Amino acid sequence: MTGREPLYAIQRRERIMDELRARGAVSVSVLAGRLGVSELTVRRDINALAQQGLLTRVHGGATLRSAVDAGRPAALVPLPAKYTLGMVVPSLDYYWPAIVHGARAQAAQQRASLLLRASTYDPRDNRRQVEALLAMPGLHGLIVAPETSGEDATATLRWLDSLPVPVVLAERRVRTAEAPHLDSVASDHAAGAALAVQHLHEVGHTRIGLFLESDSPTGRYVRLGWRAALGSLGLPTDVATLDGIRFDAPGRERAMDDAIDLIRSTGTTAVIVLPDPQAIALEQHAIDRGVRVPHDLAIVAYDDDVARFGDPPITAVRPPKEYVGREAVDLLIARLEGGPGRPAHRMKLSPELQIRASSLPASIAPLDPDSEES
Repeated sequence: MTGREPLYAIQRRERIMDELRARGAVSVSVLAGRLGVSELTVRRDINALAQQGLLTRVHGGATLRSAVDAGRPAALVPLPAKYTLGMVVPSLDYYWPAIVHGARAQAAQQRASLLLRASTYDPRDNRRQVEALLAMPGLHGLIVAPETSGEDATATLRWLDSLPVPVVLAERRVRTAEAPHLDSVASDHAAGAALAVQHLHEVGHTRIGLFLESDSPTGRYVRLGWRAALGSLGLPTDVATLDGIRFDAPGRERAMDDAIDLIRSTGTTAVIVLPDPQAIALEQHAIDRGVRVPHDLAIVAYDDDVARFGDPPITAVRPPKEYVGREAVDLLIARLEGGPGRPAHRMKLSPELQIRASSLPASIAPLDPDSEES
């Protein structure tokens, strides 16, 4: 006995639809884990929901139903799709569902069908998924998010640049020398980090640290923006900084203890943490160690996928994920209609800051009613 009550088919399918409404896209493997059933069972549920016209099956998961999907009543059937676009994303579990949702919505408005495939962060798997889409008849162009760092990155970008259909990079950047014809659209993560530093400085912090996951493609830009913002404000740099944090891995208690000790020893009073789950883990551990948030330590997360679930809710930089998907579709269609003479476009979109209790000034942030007044 596992202690988990079995879900009936209708309950599972309601849960699947709830996940889709919240995230825009879901993967079979994650749903199986959350529902406590096999991946085969999840696929059967997705097939049943697709037959009812409630969702769209994609490789490895499902997305919310698009207006260009077949099977709608005759009066509501849109004009035939003008373009068939492929899209390969490295995940349907975190960050990317909002981008997929934006791309699907924009494709529907542009009379384009969008063929989605979920990949991983492995360059070989990414290439396999791209090749699978290229093999489909009538494909006009691709939106992809390959790894742009590491020893294989340049070769991958040059390969994408040589494909017989135009390619747009989503949430990835490229140097002209690597791939002169690729369009790209990405969040301006350096500007997002600067927003976080500026906010923390405005509420009274001068010693602002930075904790980053090592495998995040966003991290290098967040670091650049953080460092530049400290410099422009004349703030010290001998603060708590960590690369490669894994507060969700074996040994996490020791790692977070070391992080709290570093914060204390450097006099750091605020820290920016990428991504959200690591920020939530740090917040919980800090409170367990007697470090009050935000009174002793202010925290700003980067991504804003789950930061609102912190206790207290965590202030977060929110990249414009849905608009990245929309602009990627628009760039690709503009390339198709403009022809090879159209110059490469490299777009950066500005993030926003969502201010919550984890970074409020200590003078107005509510204290835990069970704690003593200082």
